[in-house]
Amino acid sequence: MGGSHSREDLDLSDSDSEDAESRASDNSSDYGTPPPASASSKASGGVRAAATPASIDAIDRHLRSLHLKYNDPISPNPSPGLGPAANPAALNAVKLYLHIGGSSPSAKWIVSDRLAAASFVRNGDDEDDDAPAAGPWCLVVGSKIRARVAPELQLKTFPAQRRVDFVADGVWALKFLHSDGFGDFCAKYHSCLFENSYGVAATDEGRAKVFGKDFAAWARPEDGDESIWEDATDGFSPGPKGSPMPPRTPTLKPLMEDLTEFEEPVEEGSGIQSLALGALDNSFLVGDSGIQVVRNFEHGIHGKGMSVKFSGGSRNFSTPKKALLMRAETNMLLMSPATDGKPHAKGVHQLDIETGKVVSEWKFEKDGADINMRDITNDSKGAQMDPSESTFLGLDDNRLCRWDMRDRRGIVQNLASATESPVLQWTQGHQFSRGTNFQCFASTGDGSIVVGSLDGKIRLYSKSSMRMAKTAFPGLGSPITHVDVTYDGKWILGTTDTYLILICTIFIDKDGKEKTGFGGRMGNRIAAPRLLKLNPLDSHLAGANNRFREGRFSWVTENGKQERHLVATVGKYSVVWNFLQVKNSHHECYQYQEGLKSCYCYKVIPKDESIVASRFMHDKYAISDSPEAPLVVATPMKVTSFSISSRH
Repeated sequence: MGGSHSREDLDLSDSDSEDAESRASDNSSDYGTPPPASASSKASGGVRAAATPASIDAIDRHLRSLHLKYNDPISPNPSPGLGPAANPAALNAVKLYLHIGGSSPSAKWIVSDRLAAASFVRNGDDEDDDAPAAGPWCLVVGSKIRARVAPELQLKTFPAQRRVDFVADGVWALKFLHSDGFGDFCAKYHSCLFENSYGVAATDEGRAKVFGKDFAAWARPEDGDESIWEDATDGFSPGPKGSPMPPRTPTLKPLMEDLTEFEEPVEEGSGIQSLALGALDNSFLVGDSGIQVVRNFEHGIHGKGMSVKFSGGSRNFSTPKKALLMRAETNMLLMSPATDGKPHAKGVHQLDIETGKVVSEWKFEKDGADINMRDITNDSKGAQMDPSESTFLGLDDNRLCRWDMRDRRGIVQNLASATESPVLQWTQGHQFSRGTNFQCFASTGDGSIVVGSLDGKIRLYSKSSMRMAKTAFPGLGSPITHVDVTYDGKWILGTTDTYLILICTIFIDKDGKEKTGFGGRMGNRIAAPRLLKLNPLDSHLAGANNRFREGRFSWVTENGKQERHLVATVGKYSVVWNFLQVKNSHHECYQYQEGLKSCYCYKVIPKDESIVASRFMHDKYAISDSPEAPLVVATPMKVTSFSISSRH
């Protein structure tokens, strides 16, 4: 287990055939902090510390001897003073490295091409109707790499080293021979990414069309208001308002270094499909044949030797993909998707945990017609602990509603003696016109709702109205597959396949009062979001299924308490970020970044197989001298609890 920078300290070393001078120069291109310019100059004899006009001239002659074509050159205006030989082709010159060895001790970077050209070209062979007529932009490096410009590249820049790392059927690094070439490459990359994502050019007009005037900060983050991020504070880490923080906060350090791990196998033949964490005494592992009940402790969850086999209800009842605890965690709603492969369900099964019986099969129905639901969730963050809870929220592609398990006349239905499936009552909600493409949702402590969509939009609805969103954040080009929100509603975490997006909903209204986007229209008083990403090497090593899934905040259900960490699953990795560190504008990750700021400072917890779920237990299980409740990581055949040493 290690932090995000653990693999970034590997040397970019060349082959054995290179001379000592080349080795010294290349070793200065490590993933760590580069040496001072004087040291670099000394190590290389002053020859390769910077590209001189003579070296540019030699590079240009070599590139032209290769008869390479340069479509849409990166730098039409080379820096003055380099002479006519310093043309755009020479500025494209790079040294190409490939990472080999995976995560083994022998892992290293090797030189794949000592001199190549990096450029962006149109893919004329792409027949995608949604793409521009000339095809999408592709990154081409010599004869070895041709990849569509997209978030899947996981491109990360190292300005101080003139280096770019990315994933394209392997992990690659480009070392630019000229600083102007590096800068122009980055500018062109962002321009191509914007055009590939939205289908319009990355001009002021194009950005205005995509984001609108209210989200100008998203289009040009460097011009946005950073005060919200700069003023981000937390009760467990006091300090002057807006003061810089150390790179590693006290909250993150124990999590990085002092995790105590407890692992146990699940019952034989009960491959885990989902995890239902309880805030009270028990949690539940939902498997193929039933539910295993485990006990909650301050050091994690442990088996009780008790299980509930699926019995009663429909014969067509399949393994549920969603388990929702209700009524002081004595009941559970189980939702299985339709058998045709679609994620929608026509109803839910209600399981009485104490008896181990499916006591009812509820149907989704509105105005006498059967309807489907994509997802369900509790009315609020802590609603599952309410013994009288009888309502829950439902979501479909174009529907947002609240279901009630009581009779219209206010009489609770007698489920045990029901002769047919009872019908859930649609008590509140709205059926939208086509095009919303809702995918996921979550609720705050007071019952406000955040909804993520296929087009990347994130909408905020107040607890009193589901008809019109108070605020609708634009998408960044990737579908939102999961969404979470803090208990106080001030922060939202959206999950896409390739990154997490952290959004602040706080704004000051015209009367000078602080509000959130759930309670009022934010207008143009919106800060640019933060992105949470894996570095290219970790993204590649996470496994074939290396998509982000279910980014979540740690779990609190009390006013005045702030979530402390963020966790997401990526293939075989659980990835944890320090929430306060991500919010801090002075954090080292954000230095010298252009565009939306991305945080790469995280903790990786690897497992041997793909992870089903990663979640922090309820805050009540954080012991008094520990900064966080245990983290539970479930794979199909094992469940592991990670607790932080009590000495902290």
